[in-house]
Amino acid sequence: MGRYKRLDGKDEPIIEPEIEIVDSHHHLWMHPTMPYMLEDYLSDAAAGHNIVASVYVETQAFLRPEGPERLRPLGEIEFANGMAAMAANGAYGPCRACSAIVGHADLREGGAIGEFLDWAIRIAPERFRGVRQVTNEHPDEALYRYFKHRPPRGIMEHPNFIAGLKELEKRRLSFDASVFHHQLPALAKLADAVPDLPIIVNHMGLAVALDMDAAGRTAIFEDWRRRLREIAERPNVSCKIGGLGLPYWGFGLEERDEATGFEALAALWRPYVRAAIDAFGPDRCMMESNFSADARSCGFVPLWNALKWSVRDMSAAEKVALFSGTAKHVYRI
Repeated sequence: MGRYKRLDGKDEPIIEPEIEIVDSHHHLWMHPTMPYMLEDYLSDAAAGHNIVASVYVETQAFLRPEGPERLRPLGEIEFANGMAAMAANGAYGPCRACSAIVGHADLREGGAIGEFLDWAIRIAPERFRGVRQVTNEHPDEALYRYFKHRPPRGIMEHPNFIAGLKELEKRRLSFDASVFHHQLPALAKLADAVPDLPIIVNHMGLAVALDMDAAGRTAIFEDWRRRLREIAERPNVSCKIGGLGLPYWGFGLEERDEATGFEALAALWRPYVRAAIDAFGPDRCMMESNFSADARSCGFVPLWNALKWSVRDMSAAEKVALFSGTAKHVYRI
């Protein structure tokens, strides 16, 4: 495993610094190898890219230490809302971090999860926007070494799961879906079952090509692209463009000790970025940093440069949608 690369390339020239960015996905946590708190994020946001706001996404951090198990994830929402209040004060700079909050909830509780959701809305009425429950499943046990909290199997197939999703739908909340690409058909069935629920595919559905040769990666790419196009036929589904610094894609950047600049990143990432945008269209895609998880592979500044470079030939209106407009609409920022 390579080193933590968060600050790599921090002096790179900023591509199109005027582009307004709403970072649609990042974490704050005391991760043992990638700690990342509000001051870290705001420092990165001030490094040159025009990050005006962000979406906090759960990692089951800062849970309440006591009380009913179902309600303990409220502690993370309380934490994120406090961080958002600090950022909104303006004393730390112009970025309004955590403007929207996606919390964790166990939707296998079915209708009973409504109590949790109502508490979450009361805690952060201006910011709580939905739930993510990580549902990644893969037969390769080695993949789970990258998980902070390994998810149980069979979550999406649980008999109460759709009822839990409907509790989100009733409250005009959304569902962030963390799946591997072979799970996209199962997610598409859920999207059909709850057609008025906004569902956001995290990290473009993570095409798993870890430890594969070039031919294997090509085959996975084609399978991933086909499945992504199929789920994109559901109008209630949108897609986060990013997470490409995670090891699952098979780029191997996490194993490198040397810094990787934006052009090298874009050369690897652009086919995936453009395939996702081609499937969903810019109005249903939103760019994400996925920091600090993606700092396994690259720095914050090169990451955003690479995403901008990957869409450099797109129109100004399309870039507005990709970098801020879609996130503002989906998360009501």
